[in-house]
Amino acid sequence: MPRMVKCSKLGRELPGLDRPPVPGELGKKIFENVSKEAWEMWKKQSTLLINHYGLALADPEAQKFLRTEMEKFLFEEMVLMPEGWSPEDAGGSDAKGGGDGAKGGGGAKGGGAAKG
Repeated sequence: MPRMVKCSKLGRELPGLDRPPVPGELGKKIFENVSKEAWEMWKKQSTLLINHYGLALADPEAQKFLRTEMEKFLFEEMVLMPEGWSPEDAGGSDAKGGGDGAKGGGGAKGGGAAKG
């Protein structure tokens, strides 16, 4: 029988993670309070943030930004999508780019977007 947790993100009793996903106190908090389902949701959200802002994961500022966003996503009720983000299938050609609103490394460090 899987280990069950009262998931802080989804608000119900669900199967928990097999081990803490990150080191330290935050990892322990996630392990004790976040379900596998919510962690999978965070992985998708983090991919969206990394791609949208062009984050370089070796950049300490990008790491700090993602950690903050992870805590907000998993433990706070309100989560906003990145500024200017629209789903690919929505055809959001009028969407604003990350530009000045980019966080965690100031945009695409170490290999920005190709210019055409």
